[in-house]
Amino acid sequence: MKYFICVIASALFCISSSVHAHANYGKKFCSSAGYKCVTIKRGQSWESKFPNATQRNIVRKVNRINVPLKPGYVIAVPNNLSNLASHMDVAPMPRKIGPNGRPTVKVNLTTLSWGAYDVHGNLLNWGPISGGQNYCKDVNRGCRTITGDYTFYRKQGQHCKSSKYPRPNGGAPMPYCMHFKGGYAMHASATVPGHHASHGCVRMFLEDARWLNQNFVRTGKTKVEIRR
Repeated sequence: MKYFICVIASALFCISSSVHAHANYGKKFCSSAGYKCVTIKRGQSWESKFPNATQRNIVRKVNRINVPLKPGYVIAVPNNLSNLASHMDVAPMPRKIGPNGRPTVKVNLTTLSWGAYDVHGNLLNWGPISGGQNYCKDVNRGCRTITGDYTFYRKQGQHCKSSKYPRPNGGAPMPYCMHFKGGYAMHASATVPGHHASHGCVRMFLEDARWLNQNFVRTGKTKVEIRR
Protein backbone atom coordinates (compact mmCIF):
# COMPACT_ATOMS: atom_id res chain seq x y z
CA MET A 1 0.00 0.00 0.00
CA LYS A 2 2.83 2.40 0.86
CA TYR A 3 4.47 1.66 -2.49
CA PHE A 4 1.21 2.35 -4.29
CA ILE A 5 0.80 5.68 -2.51
CA CYS A 6 4.38 6.61 -3.36
CA VAL A 7 3.82 5.82 -7.02
CA ILE A 8 0.69 7.97 -7.08
CA ALA A 9 2.51 10.80 -5.31
CA SER A 10 5.43 10.58 -7.73
CA ALA A 11 3.11 10.63 -10.71
CA LEU A 12 1.29 13.68 -9.36
CA PHE A 13 4.62 15.40 -8.75
CA CYS A 14 5.71 14.72 -12.33
CA ILE A 15 2.43 16.05 -13.69
CA SER A 16 2.67 19.12 -11.48
CA SER A 17 6.28 19.70 -12.50
CA SER A 18 5.42 19.35 -16.17
CA VAL A 19 2.54 21.81 -15.91
CA HIS A 20 4.71 24.25 -13.99
CA ALA A 21 7.51 23.92 -16.53
CA HIS A 22 5.13 24.84 -19.32
CA ALA A 23 3.15 27.50 -17.45
CA ASN A 24 2.43 30.76 -19.21
CA TYR A 25 5.11 33.31 -18.36
CA GLY A 26 2.51 35.94 -17.49
CA LYS A 27 1.32 33.99 -14.44
CA LYS A 28 4.41 35.15 -12.56
CA PHE A 29 2.82 38.60 -12.41
CA CYS A 30 -0.36 37.37 -10.67
CA SER A 31 1.05 38.21 -7.24
CA SER A 32 2.89 41.33 -8.40
CA ALA A 33 1.79 44.87 -7.66
CA GLY A 34 0.57 46.63 -10.76
CA TYR A 35 -1.03 43.57 -12.35
CA LYS A 36 -4.23 41.58 -12.11
CA CYS A 37 -4.82 38.12 -13.49
CA VAL A 38 -7.95 37.12 -15.39
CA THR A 39 -9.23 33.72 -16.40
CA ILE A 40 -10.39 33.32 -19.98
CA LYS A 41 -13.97 32.16 -20.45
CA ARG A 42 -15.43 30.04 -23.21
CA GLY A 43 -15.84 31.96 -26.44
CA GLN A 44 -13.39 34.72 -25.55
CA SER A 45 -10.59 35.59 -27.98
CA TRP A 46 -7.82 38.17 -28.00
CA GLU A 47 -10.01 40.44 -30.11
CA SER A 48 -13.14 40.11 -27.97
CA LYS A 49 -11.33 40.36 -24.65
CA PHE A 50 -9.11 43.28 -25.74
CA PRO A 51 -10.80 45.10 -28.64
CA ASN A 52 -8.27 47.94 -28.51
CA ALA A 53 -5.36 46.87 -30.73
CA THR A 54 -2.69 48.71 -28.71
CA GLN A 55 -3.89 47.25 -25.42
CA ARG A 56 -4.16 43.79 -26.96
CA ASN A 57 -0.58 44.00 -28.18
CA ILE A 58 0.64 45.06 -24.73
CA VAL A 59 -1.13 42.18 -22.96
CA ARG A 60 0.12 39.64 -25.48
CA LYS A 61 3.68 40.84 -25.01
CA VAL A 62 3.44 40.96 -21.22
CA ASN A 63 2.34 37.31 -21.27
CA ARG A 64 4.84 36.38 -24.03
CA ILE A 65 2.18 34.59 -26.07
CA ASN A 66 0.65 34.89 -29.54
CA VAL A 67 -1.32 31.63 -29.46
CA PRO A 68 -5.17 31.65 -29.41
CA LEU A 69 -6.78 32.02 -26.00
CA LYS A 70 -8.48 28.97 -24.48
CA PRO A 71 -11.05 28.63 -21.66
CA GLY A 72 -9.32 28.47 -18.28
CA TYR A 73 -6.19 30.20 -19.52
CA VAL A 74 -4.86 32.70 -16.95
CA ILE A 75 -3.25 35.89 -18.24
CA ALA A 76 -1.77 38.93 -16.52
CA VAL A 77 -3.10 42.40 -17.31
CA PRO A 78 -1.46 45.68 -16.19
CA ASN A 79 -3.75 47.65 -13.86
CA ASN A 80 -2.95 50.84 -15.79
CA LEU A 81 -3.46 49.25 -19.21
CA SER A 82 -5.64 52.09 -20.49
CA ASN A 83 -2.88 54.60 -19.70
CA LEU A 84 -0.07 52.79 -21.51
CA ALA A 85 0.96 54.22 -24.87
CA SER A 86 2.64 51.13 -26.32
CA HIS A 87 4.41 47.88 -25.49
CA MET A 88 7.56 49.93 -24.87
CA ASP A 89 6.00 51.04 -21.58
CA VAL A 90 6.27 47.46 -20.26
CA ALA A 91 9.71 46.64 -21.70
CA PRO A 92 11.64 44.16 -19.50
CA MET A 93 14.90 45.28 -21.11
CA PRO A 94 16.90 48.34 -19.96
CA ARG A 95 15.99 51.47 -21.93
CA LYS A 96 19.65 52.43 -22.08
CA ILE A 97 22.90 50.45 -22.02
CA GLY A 98 26.49 51.46 -22.66
CA PRO A 99 27.36 52.13 -26.31
CA ASN A 100 28.88 49.06 -27.95
CA GLY A 101 29.85 50.39 -31.38
CA ARG A 102 27.33 48.48 -33.46
CA PRO A 103 23.63 47.57 -33.48
CA THR A 104 22.93 44.70 -31.10
CA VAL A 105 20.05 42.35 -30.40
CA LYS A 106 19.98 41.10 -26.82
CA VAL A 107 18.06 37.88 -26.11
CA ASN A 108 17.18 36.94 -22.52
CA LEU A 109 16.11 33.30 -22.27
CA THR A 110 14.96 33.79 -18.67
CA THR A 111 12.60 36.69 -19.27
CA LEU A 112 11.63 35.31 -22.71
CA SER A 113 12.41 38.59 -24.41
CA TRP A 114 14.59 40.30 -27.00
CA GLY A 115 15.65 43.92 -27.30
CA ALA A 116 17.17 45.85 -30.21
CA TYR A 117 19.78 48.50 -29.31
CA ASP A 118 21.34 51.07 -31.59
CA VAL A 119 25.06 51.93 -31.57
CA HIS A 120 24.49 54.43 -28.76
CA GLY A 121 22.84 51.83 -26.52
CA ASN A 122 19.25 53.06 -26.89
CA LEU A 123 16.46 50.48 -26.81
CA LEU A 124 14.52 50.79 -30.07
CA ASN A 125 12.13 47.85 -29.80
CA TRP A 126 11.48 44.67 -27.83
CA GLY A 127 9.29 41.59 -27.95
CA PRO A 128 8.67 38.06 -26.62
CA ILE A 129 10.59 34.94 -27.58
CA SER A 130 10.39 31.19 -27.11
CA GLY A 131 13.68 29.32 -27.09
CA GLY A 132 14.71 25.67 -27.22
CA GLN A 133 13.22 23.04 -24.94
CA ASN A 134 15.26 21.16 -22.36
CA TYR A 135 14.39 17.93 -24.18
CA CYS A 136 12.93 17.17 -27.61
CA LYS A 137 11.26 13.78 -27.92
CA ASP A 138 11.55 13.56 -31.70
CA VAL A 139 15.36 13.79 -31.62
CA ASN A 140 15.76 12.15 -28.21
CA ARG A 141 18.09 14.80 -26.79
CA GLY A 142 18.25 18.23 -25.26
CA CYS A 143 17.69 21.12 -27.65
CA ARG A 144 18.19 24.26 -25.61
CA THR A 145 19.12 27.48 -27.37
CA ILE A 146 22.83 28.17 -27.36
CA THR A 147 24.17 31.17 -25.48
CA GLY A 148 26.99 33.51 -26.40
CA ASP A 149 27.84 36.41 -28.70
CA TYR A 150 27.35 36.05 -32.45
CA THR A 151 26.88 38.05 -35.64
CA PHE A 152 23.94 37.47 -37.97
CA TYR A 153 25.39 35.92 -41.11
CA ARG A 154 22.26 35.26 -43.18
CA LYS A 155 18.64 36.37 -43.36
CA GLN A 156 15.72 35.42 -45.56
CA GLY A 157 12.17 36.67 -46.11
CA GLN A 158 8.71 35.42 -45.32
CA HIS A 159 9.15 32.12 -47.18
CA CYS A 160 12.12 30.88 -45.16
CA LYS A 161 11.75 27.22 -44.10
CA SER A 162 13.67 24.77 -41.94
CA SER A 163 15.90 22.31 -43.78
CA LYS A 164 15.86 19.96 -40.76
CA TYR A 165 12.49 20.00 -38.98
CA PRO A 166 10.10 18.33 -38.87
CA ARG A 167 12.03 15.12 -39.33
CA PRO A 168 12.99 13.67 -41.73
CA ASN A 169 12.61 16.18 -44.58
CA GLY A 170 12.20 19.58 -42.93
CA GLY A 171 9.89 22.25 -44.30
CA ALA A 172 8.68 23.94 -41.10
CA PRO A 173 7.92 27.64 -41.75
CA MET A 174 10.52 30.07 -40.37
CA PRO A 175 9.34 33.44 -41.75
CA TYR A 176 11.90 36.25 -41.70
CA CYS A 177 14.64 33.95 -40.41
CA MET A 178 17.92 35.49 -39.28
CA HIS A 179 20.69 32.93 -38.76
CA PHE A 180 23.46 33.62 -36.28
CA LYS A 181 25.26 30.25 -35.87
CA GLY A 182 24.86 27.16 -38.02
CA GLY A 183 21.17 26.27 -38.12
CA TYR A 184 20.29 28.50 -35.15
CA ALA A 185 18.13 31.46 -36.09
CA MET A 186 15.67 34.01 -34.84
CA HIS A 187 12.43 33.78 -36.81
CA ALA A 188 8.69 34.37 -36.74
CA SER A 189 6.36 31.69 -35.45
CA ALA A 190 2.64 31.30 -34.87
CA THR A 191 3.53 29.41 -31.68
CA VAL A 192 5.13 31.62 -29.06
CA PRO A 193 3.41 30.01 -26.04
CA GLY A 194 4.89 31.70 -22.98
CA HIS A 195 7.52 29.02 -22.42
CA HIS A 196 10.40 27.43 -24.32
CA ALA A 197 9.07 25.19 -27.06
CA SER A 198 11.46 25.12 -30.04
CA HIS A 199 14.25 22.84 -31.24
CA GLY A 200 16.80 25.56 -30.44
CA CYS A 201 15.81 28.49 -32.62
CA VAL A 202 14.48 31.70 -31.11
CA ARG A 203 10.81 32.05 -32.01
CA MET A 204 9.30 35.53 -32.26
CA PHE A 205 6.00 37.24 -33.00
CA LEU A 206 5.51 37.74 -36.75
CA GLU A 207 5.51 41.53 -36.58
CA ASP A 208 8.68 41.52 -34.46
CA ALA A 209 10.63 39.20 -36.75
CA ARG A 210 9.55 41.24 -39.77
CA TRP A 211 10.66 44.47 -38.10
CA LEU A 212 14.05 43.07 -37.08
CA ASN A 213 14.62 41.47 -40.48
CA GLN A 214 13.65 44.47 -42.58
CA ASN A 215 14.61 47.41 -40.39
CA PHE A 216 17.41 46.45 -38.03
CA VAL A 217 19.49 43.36 -38.79
CA ARG A 218 22.33 43.71 -41.31
CA THR A 219 24.18 40.49 -42.10
CA GLY A 220 27.81 40.59 -41.13
CA LYS A 221 27.21 43.73 -39.06
CA THR A 222 24.51 43.25 -36.42
CA LYS A 223 25.49 41.46 -33.23
CA VAL A 224 23.27 39.16 -31.15
CA GLU A 225 23.95 38.40 -27.49
CA ILE A 226 22.08 35.45 -26.00
CA ARG A 227 21.96 34.94 -22.25
CA ARG A 228 20.06 32.90 -19.65
